[in-house]
Amino acid sequence: MLWKERYPLLIQSLRSIYSEGEAIAVAKLVMERLTNYNYRAKEHEIIPTKDEEQIEFYLQQLLAHRPVQYVLDEAWFYNLKFEVNESVLIPRPETEELVDLIIREVRDKKYDERNEATSYIVPRTSFLDIGTGSGCIPVSIKKNIPSADVSAADVCSEALHTAMSNAVMHETEIHFHLLDFLDESKWNELGKYDIIISNPPYIKSIESNTMSVHVLDYEPHKALFVPDNDALLFYKKIAAFAKTHLNPGGKVYVEINQQLGKETADVFTQNGLKDVQLLKDMSGNERFVTCSL
Repeated sequence: MLWKERYPLLIQSLRSIYSEGEAIAVAKLVMERLTNYNYRAKEHEIIPTKDEEQIEFYLQQLLAHRPVQYVLDEAWFYNLKFEVNESVLIPRPETEELVDLIIREVRDKKYDERNEATSYIVPRTSFLDIGTGSGCIPVSIKKNIPSADVSAADVCSEALHTAMSNAVMHETEIHFHLLDFLDESKWNELGKYDIIISNPPYIKSIESNTMSVHVLDYEPHKALFVPDNDALLFYKKIAAFAKTHLNPGGKVYVEINQQLGKETADVFTQNGLKDVQLLKDMSGNERFVTCSL
């Protein structure tokens, strides 16, 4: 069978659990992976037996609702490929928006503060990503701002191992810390930073009944959920941490629960942080809060 003949058959099989658009997107990811991202050049070739067997292996996992990123052990984020597994969240487009915002603002700030007479640029910016997971945030920042001094922390050793692998794959120097950020006694293991970033757990447990089986059965709950009676737990800690670990003029960027936009912004205001802004994502949902010291 030719690759171009197998592709629509794969889509047809996936329609049993995916919408039409999702089935096409997932099938495309599978085909691109198996053809080493060269499907168009190979679509008229006969599929090798080993690849046909691999398609069937992938299909059985996909029909069990396992996310395609975990099936293929990879996800794309900010034009970079990342290793992912069940110890880390699958990177989302909204987080790409956050990274893009940070990179653009840092680049603009560096340009604005340049001394044209001496071509001097302000000292390199230091970053901390709290709850790094796959490491997609710090690695993407380091790749796009090579002069940056980037650190990342996570409570899960398996997640940190994945993040380290991604840092090595992309030849980026990241300072990793294995610690429980909610334990304030561990904060002395961290330094002071110009920018603090986090996409922490923010989904209330009660919201799980509206989530898809792809997420609930496979993605790490510890990275998703917070107690219903303390949904802003991580933001309270981040705000308190920022007061003592953010350099003067530094800034905080966090991704948030769209249903708790004002409440999350208020946490930072109440902790004495300035210029608190609640920003929307491309879908029009309240998705980010930024503030400064």
